Amino acid sequence: MNLNQVTLAVNDIDAAVEFYSKLGLKQIVADSHYARFSFPDGDATLSIYLDKDKLGLECRGVVYFEHEELDDLVGNIKDKGIAFIKEPTMQPYLWREATLQDPSGNLIKLYWAGENRLNPPWKLNDTESK
Repeated sequence: MNLNQVTLAVNDIDAAVEFYSKLGLKQIVADSHYARFSFPDGDATLSIYLDKDKLGLECRGVVYFEHEELDDLVGNIKDKGIAFIKEPTMQPYLWREATLQDPSGNLIKLYWAGENRLNPPWKLNDTESK
């Protein structure tokens, strides 16, 4: 199994397209109520769809984007006028991550975990997994 895409509800499609383009994603589908993006690396895609009712909803999920040169990426994004909620910080789960929100309030985490992403020290071995 492989991740194909994540789809997020947004309340302003134009603002969301601008935001995700500034993150470095390439828009591959455009419509008045839907957009889809590819990533510079990998095969997964991100889709957004217009849901004007999203305005009153709290964030219900977090999307993680991995990048080895996290600090450079954060600097480049800040240079494009995007503010961060939390600067790159080492987390207790051994990931360095930064937090921001898209214009509709969806939480976005930019991170680098290296080998700890799939193989943290506390990973279950084959006999422990269910």
